[in-house]
Order: sequence, then structure tokens, then C-alpha cells
Amino acid sequence: MDLVLNGVIQNRVFGCGWISSSNSFLNNGSSYRPGSVSLLRCLCPPPVCGNASLSCHAKKRERYAEPVAKPKDDDGDDDNVEEEEEEEEGGIEEEFIEDFDDEIIMDDTEDFEDDFEPDDANLYVGDGGEGGGISLAGTWWDKEALAIAEDVSKSFGGDLKLYAFKTLANSVIKVRIEKLSSKYGSPSMNDIEAFSSAYQSRLDEAELGKRIPENISLEVSSPGVERVVRVPEELERFKDRPMYVKYTTTDAATSSIQENDGVFKLISYDMELCQCIWGVADVKINRKQAGKGRPLSKKQREWRLQTPFEDLRLVRLYSDC
Repeated sequence: MDLVLNGVIQNRVFGCGWISSSNSFLNNGSSYRPGSVSLLRCLCPPPVCGNASLSCHAKKRERYAEPVAKPKDDDGDDDNVEEEEEEEEGGIEEEFIEDFDDEIIMDDTEDFEDDFEPDDANLYVGDGGEGGGISLAGTWWDKEALAIAEDVSKSFGGDLKLYAFKTLANSVIKVRIEKLSSKYGSPSMNDIEAFSSAYQSRLDEAELGKRIPENISLEVSSPGVERVVRVPEELERFKDRPMYVKYTTTDAATSSIQENDGVFKLISYDMELCQCIWGVADVKINRKQAGKGRPLSKKQREWRLQTPFEDLRLVRLYSDC
């Protein structure tokens, strides 16, 4: 099995990008082409919220974004953006005249996340991707590939750990690694390249021994800036980060189970009682509901939600501060 480096190194921090002349980081059994990975330069980033997460992805198809033309009026001018903004600002004054000096709320009757539409329909804990965990395709070589990955992880002194491992039936292995010595688990580009190289070498040996098929494609990346938080073991680790929380409640009148969500901050958690207390996170999506350009309202700042661990369906980091 030969190794091909032909890729882009992406940094998901908003406002910061790693620039490369190629478009993917691919180990696909082709011959090695020296110099296919260009030197990197980092755009000067503005202050950002959250941890920087690097990734090397194997991609078999190229995708390019195309510019979208801005809508024009019949006379060729842009839409009346200024008039719309004036109408919007005028409506805000009337909408937020009400007094928010209410008492602290300890339930989920107030909805502070109406405008939040997360892209996590297929994300779940243990999915082998951003949800972490192990997901095997059921092929004859799955367990061998996983055992090799676990051995490689141990060779780094336990500092690089498998966050997620996934195999696909078309001979693709996807690995996400986290760095335990980093507060938020973000590996560096050197960490990702070192793990990829070590793992690829072991896969080559396994291929020669006929323990895995030929020409396996390997993808190695970080957990991502919006990684899933494992409850309760990682609550302490990420307690100072805003989190997207999907949880369930039971309607007292009908005994029906309802699903709710929001962007919260962790106020406290109790391992004996197995429960969390959440508050509204000071992020853009929540400030928007207090009015344009305004901070969180008093009602938002004092709002509290108490949830048992078992009612938390999904907790992940939230990066759009």
C-alpha cells in the first residue's frame, strides 16, 4: 500500500484559513508524488470563540463554491435594504418594551432558541464521526483495523486518543483523534500527520500479511470545534464553553415526552443526583432575542433549566459566539 499526500489542511476557526495549493489529504493506494503538499500560511485571524480544530480529510470528489448573484430590482438597483433595516429597527422598539424584571425561572417554559436551527439531524453520540465512538461497517477487516489504530494511539504515550473510529464498506477508514494534554482536546497539524503516518505504516504491514484488503483509504482529523460532549464525564472539561443542548421533558398533563433544545452555559452539575443546571449562554443567537445590539436581558440572565443526565439527548460545543 503506497501513501499519497495530496491535500488541504483546513482550520475551522472562523476568520482563519490554512492555504494550500491542493484540495485533499488522501491515502488511497496511489504512488507517492513528492512536493504535492504546499507550504502553509495562516491568514491573520480576528479574536475567536472556541478551540481551533485542524483536520486532514480524504476526499474523492472536488467541490467548489460558486458565487451567487445579488437580487436586483427591475431598474437594476439592489433591493431596498436600507428601507427594510429601518422597518426592522422600528419594530424592535415596540417588541421589547415589556419589562423583563421577573423572578428566576427554574423550568423550560421560556423559549430562548426559536431561531436556532442546528445542522445535526444525523449526529448522535457514538456515530463514529463528530459524535465520537466506534462505528464499524461489519466487514471482515474492521476489528483488525481498529486494533491497529488503538495500538498506534498507545505508541504516543496515551496523549493522542481515538475520539472516533469509523469504517465504510468501500474500504475507507475515518479516524478522529483528540489530544489529552490539550484543554479542549485539539491536536496540532503535526499530531495529525504523525498519527496518520504511523497508522499508515502499520496498515501497510497488515496489508502484506493479508489481514486487511488492499488500497484502503485513510482519513485522519480532529474532533472538530463543535464536538459532542460526553455526559457526565466531560462536563467538567468543557464547563466554561457554550453548548448546544437537546433535551426532553415530560408534559405533566398528558405524560407525553417533548424534545427541546437551546444554546446554554453549564451553571452546575451534581454527580450524585445525576443532574445539570443550565443558563442561557451569552452568544449571538441568544442576544438577538433581546433586541438588535443589546446584551442578554435580565430575564435571560436569570433563566435556569434543571435536567437529569438521562434527559440529555445531545450536548455539543457551540462555536458561533
